Amino acid sequence: MNKRKYLTHDEIQRLLQASREGTYPVRDECMIKMCFIHGFRVSELCHLRISDISLEDGIIHVNRLKGGLKTTHPLLKSELLLLKKWLKERLLWRGSDTSWIFLSQKGGAMSRQQIYKLIRSYGAAAHIPVDLSPHMLRHACGFALADRGADTRLIQDYLGHRNIQHTVLYTSSNSARFIGVWQGDV
Repeated sequence: MNKRKYLTHDEIQRLLQASREGTYPVRDECMIKMCFIHGFRVSELCHLRISDISLEDGIIHVNRLKGGLKTTHPLLKSELLLLKKWLKERLLWRGSDTSWIFLSQKGGAMSRQQIYKLIRSYGAAAHIPVDLSPHMLRHACGFALADRGADTRLIQDYLGHRNIQHTVLYTSSNSARFIGVWQGDV
């Protein structure tokens, strides 16, 4: 299998589509989408609480692990709609009185192992030719931000990196940053 450490835009879309055909489509699509959009580490995703989100303000408080910087991100419109749908469905789940956003079948917080298993399963269903892990969604977030023209400092803050050396891999591989360096004809 390919050793690539991130997913492409097309692969993210295929992964989301595969999750819509799973046993718990709303929860799983919401979880994958949020993991990608906010660049969550799997443990950060597992520890998300209802109190971390303000649906009214359209924001999420991101509590980074590994000594990362805490930030507040806006929620995208599509993400907000999906999150509202999940939280409504979640009310019918065992454990809905707990503060965890993403619940397992048994009503507790999703575990790292459960999320790894889901991501791998959806990756296989989507015919993605790499051995998937949730961390690949974090890397895909960094590369997607660089592809959209975000500078290294913004990506550093967004992903909560204290050391910019952990961030430069996203922008250094983006060839679009060189467009316009040679203005006119040489």
